[in-house]
Amino acid sequence: MLNNLGGGAIGGIAAGGNMNILSHILTTNIVVKLVLLLLFFFSLISWAIIFYKLRYLGKARKEDKEFLDLFWESKRLDYVYTAAKSLSYSPIAFMFNITYKELLNIKKKTEGGDRGEQRNNKEDNEENLAYVERALKKSQLSSIAKLEVSLPFLATVGSTAPFIGLFGTVWGIMTSFESIQRAGTAGLAVVAPGIADSLIATAAGLFAAIPAVIAYNYYSNRVRVIVNEMVDFAYEFMTIIERQIL
Repeated sequence: MLNNLGGGAIGGIAAGGNMNILSHILTTNIVVKLVLLLLFFFSLISWAIIFYKLRYLGKARKEDKEFLDLFWESKRLDYVYTAAKSLSYSPIAFMFNITYKELLNIKKKTEGGDRGEQRNNKEDNEENLAYVERALKKSQLSSIAKLEVSLPFLATVGSTAPFIGLFGTVWGIMTSFESIQRAGTAGLAVVAPGIADSLIATAAGLFAAIPAVIAYNYYSNRVRVIVNEMVDFAYEFMTIIERQIL
């Protein structure tokens, strides 16, 4: 009877000692197949995100360091602005570029009017400073959103994949009970296919969830470090602008 299980878990062990998981998956019922297909889809996207974020966050951190070294070593903001254009992965460089453009716009507006009046008008200076600060905060939020892209998907997979696998597990157990009812016996050959379906669905859920959870926690921590550096830079840059430029 074991040899008639069509490549099932028990039949595979009896025939050769190793379970042929692929052939067993092909013989499962449609519900378990759909569960496994969904989990495979989630896992595939998760791994693509994992490798993408590893590359992206690594370059972002590296270019942030390059920009900060350049910023603190240089005494000319126009030179920093030109050099920062090549640092496309650096969120801090992006913040600087957006803010510096706003500064240039303000300077053009100031030079277009009465210079003496503009320089001595405290209210105008405070208004200009507010524009610059708004541009800096907006660019900071935009950079944070870019850093966090795809992380919610990893969190979703990590929290839902085990339950999707559990659904396949429950369905496999239900199949086993139905097989017992039809066969009128609770022999191992009757319940083995359904139990194997359950175990495969459970394993697939964990296989999709565990890497996603680990990657989410790891990348969230890396993003947090970068964001802290962005906040520190924003404070220092606004201090420089307030004291020396406006």
